[in-house]
Amino acid sequence: MDKIDNLDRKILSILSKNARIPFKDVAAECGVSRAAIHQRVQHLIEGGVITGSGFDVNPKSLGYSTCTYVGLNLERGSMYKEVVEQVSAIPEIVECHFTTGPYTMLVKLYARDNEQLMDLLNNKLQGIHGVTSTETLISLEQSVKREIPVTVE
Repeated sequence: MDKIDNLDRKILSILSKNARIPFKDVAAECGVSRAAIHQRVQHLIEGGVITGSGFDVNPKSLGYSTCTYVGLNLERGSMYKEVVEQVSAIPEIVECHFTTGPYTMLVKLYARDNEQLMDLLNNKLQGIHGVTSTETLISLEQSVKREIPVTVE
């Protein structure tokens, strides 16, 4: 994507705080037309700057009371892509990262309870070819969740 200018940054700043704000309100705050905002946002989407939009669903409202991070170690780092394919087939896993440090991969998952968590660990993750070990970290509380701040120069 071409360079992001100050108007793009201002739009991103506004939308990152409230993605549901009407374009007319963004336009008023930026001092431009609704059409200009629509064009800019479309350009930001096409350029890969804005990568998604939607609603965040509270997992607890669906009965998933346990948020867990699992560090996985693989036989070889080169197995990452084939392990990701298998990890992607587990619907309770919501994030997967290829990492440096003590783990080859780090996944975030939600489980309804400890019994389901144990099943996910023992029968799903640890059964994936190439996974040599796992370490489980249960999140007791999410204290911060936000987008990266967008500043206008």
